[in-house]
Amino acid sequence: MLDTNPRATRRYYELLRQQSGARRLAMAAMLTSSVRQLAEAGIRAQYPGLTERQVRARLAQRLYGTVTARRLFGLDLDP
Repeated sequence: MLDTNPRATRRYYELLRQQSGARRLAMAAMLTSSVRQLAEAGIRAQYPGLTERQVRARLAQRLYGTVTARRLFGLDLDP
């Protein structure tokens, strides 16, 4: 879906290219952290009362699948 004005999109990429590699990497790390926090909040809302370990296991399940999450955390996770 492209809902952004093409001129704004070009400007965004222009500004992004002006950033140093280190700055772009830092921005990517911040975005990744934000997405992870949102995913964890969603898991907590869906499964109230989970321990932090269980939240991390559910996140791993979302990211890597049930088999891998079970292997990593040794918890019985529903598919």
